[in-house]
Amino acid sequence: MAYYITFGEMQRHLKEHYQRTGSGMQFPEMADYLHRKGLLSETRPENIPNHRMFGQMPDEEFEKIMDDIVLTLTSDLKLSPNVRETTIIPTERDAFIIRHPRYTRPFLHTHNYFEIDFVASGSCTFFFEKEKRTLSEGELCIVAPNSMHDLLIDDESTVFCIMLRKSTFNTSFFSLLSQKDLLSLFFRTILQGDSHPNYLLFFVQNTVWIKTIIHNAIGECYKDDSYSNISCISWMNLLFSNLLRNYSQTLQFYHYQMGSDFSLVLQYIQHNYQTLSLSALAEFFHYSEPHLCTLIKQNTGCNFTELIKQLRMADAVSYLTNTNLKISEIAERIGYNSADHFSRVFRSSYQMSPQEYRKRHAPAEEQFIPFS
Repeated sequence: MAYYITFGEMQRHLKEHYQRTGSGMQFPEMADYLHRKGLLSETRPENIPNHRMFGQMPDEEFEKIMDDIVLTLTSDLKLSPNVRETTIIPTERDAFIIRHPRYTRPFLHTHNYFEIDFVASGSCTFFFEKEKRTLSEGELCIVAPNSMHDLLIDDESTVFCIMLRKSTFNTSFFSLLSQKDLLSLFFRTILQGDSHPNYLLFFVQNTVWIKTIIHNAIGECYKDDSYSNISCISWMNLLFSNLLRNYSQTLQFYHYQMGSDFSLVLQYIQHNYQTLSLSALAEFFHYSEPHLCTLIKQNTGCNFTELIKQLRMADAVSYLTNTNLKISEIAERIGYNSADHFSRVFRSSYQMSPQEYRKRHAPAEEQFIPFS
């Protein structure tokens, strides 16, 4: 049987319990407590009208919107260290978004879906495996499946939590994350690992735009028409596009075998691949060459030589299709000593010469005929 309560009412009970006892309760514990006390409704109240949009609504106004959103609770919502998406994400939805409850207690858990946490205001404590850190306003954390973690908010800070099915991530966002740049490749690879804990952390400077995306995604998440689910996923596409376009340089990550700074190595390769050698890279970052080779292979699927070649070829294609540079000039820009060497490598990758590639992919010239 389903029971109902608004976000605001649930949050009020969590805060009152925290102030009364000095300790928090996890969301399922509070839901069970309220059910036993007869404080949950069996009648579903009105939810967000289907025509509502939230745009750049001020934080205070959107907080009131969140307080009025209706939560649907079921009797099988139990506290568990291993959470399944079937328990949390509604059957007809690909994503479920909440304002993370405040005044709870830490309870490390894993789940088989992606979690995206965005600190819209204030701060929170992020527990991950055996570590903890403070996430501040503007930080956005993407937690990969099967990672032991939790969030703790013991004040009026606002953190939005997006829960996204792993199957949806693979089908809806895979192409978005397979752009021909190194960080997109890394982003895709690290998040698709099933057996090890990982997270990615971005620092977002333009919080207004991210809030606009999340506010509207939340609005779609709680509407009940046939367009709301696909509209919510469309907002998620905008979120990922915005992160990759504007904030990939702020990327940090946790990896089960490494510290939190390997993304700096990837960025360094991206910016210096034209003249970079493995020995110079290892010396710069104080890795042994064998260990560095292993890390690169694990996180990109390529060895160092293949990776440099891929980066050179990606830029070569861009120069060939978007500029009128000579073949010799392109070769020099991407790190080859001669146009002949560049042409041989390019032919081995694309089965045609750079000149042929340019000719085949040249934009068609359109003849302008007025009033045609």
